[in-house]
Amino acid sequence: MHKPPYTIRDADWDDDRLALTHVRRVVFMQEQGVPEALEWDADDAVSRHFLAEDTDGHPIGTARLLPDGHIGRMAVLPFWRRRGVGTALLRHVLVAAHDAGFPAIELSAQTHALGFYERFDFVAFGDEFMDAGIPHRTMRLEF
Repeated sequence: MHKPPYTIRDADWDDDRLALTHVRRVVFMQEQGVPEALEWDADDAVSRHFLAEDTDGHPIGTARLLPDGHIGRMAVLPFWRRRGVGTALLRHVLVAAHDAGFPAIELSAQTHALGFYERFDFVAFGDEFMDAGIPHRTMRLEF
């Protein structure tokens, strides 16, 4: 089995801020048009962060786990999509959430990504809602 051309690791908001914000800036702000005022929040300082990097150490994906068990800000740079990065990143976050003792986790999924999360047994519930002008559904996974 060959080694993927990327790694996933736990990241520190203070030490890895430039890498984490780079991915989110490209995906959410530039690609999806999320206003800067909505992208950065107080949850960044208290969340557990995860970073996907290519073999040269460049950031290619990110996610965060909030103290209440919500997964958020999951993003993969366009070039790296459909190459297993999102899957590896989400698996890493799920292990961290399980190991932290959460009985279940939730996330707000952009509706185009519902199928991705359903592959991990997340179940959508509630009505569709708009967040930063993008349709979302809340999803939950019970461990």
